[in-house]
Amino acid sequence: MDTTTLAAFLAVDLLLVFTPGADWAYAISAGLRGRSVVPAVTGLIAGHAAYALVAVTGLAVIVANSPTALTALTVAGAGYLLWLGWGVLREPAVPTAAAAAERADTSRLQAVLKGAGISGLNPKALLLYFSLFPQFIHPATGWPVAAQTGLLSTVHLTACAVVYLGVGLLSRTVLSTRPSAALAVTRVSGAMMIAIGGFLLVERLAR
Repeated sequence: MDTTTLAAFLAVDLLLVFTPGADWAYAISAGLRGRSVVPAVTGLIAGHAAYALVAVTGLAVIVANSPTALTALTVAGAGYLLWLGWGVLREPAVPTAAAAAERADTSRLQAVLKGAGISGLNPKALLLYFSLFPQFIHPATGWPVAAQTGLLSTVHLTACAVVYLGVGLLSRTVLSTRPSAALAVTRVSGAMMIAIGGFLLVERLAR
């Protein structure tokens, strides 16, 4: 696989990664909780990495072509986003003295698991591998398809890690001294999770 193909893939992939969605909403929410930024992003990347393994083994084609499997995945992911978004709206993360004390007690494992749940239950991540990757995979180059998929997955995971960490750390730095702005952004993040979950649920069940 040549550098031109990798550069083209990275350009398209960054456009998708920079598009705000459930991952962004969770990264922002985690940023406002201070210490949970890295564990939260680790969880998000773990969810994407699971799909990368599925893509490398070729199971992505099987799952994406199975209406029952994709519907079950979509409903589970939508339900999780609705539940998580409601939790964010009900208890928004606002940088106050009380919240600072709460951060110390925040479970890093819980942050990782929530992140993995958000990205791992998002069927759009699976469809990204299924629809985008084949456009940049060329068996004629001599590279095994699995190796090319693994390389593209590595590029994608790296892009996700950098962007999500940037979003989380920026939200913590910029919003930590602005409680009113932090409250507004948190509510928008929660609303985004609910909206995305609702859209996925309606879109899938309407088919």
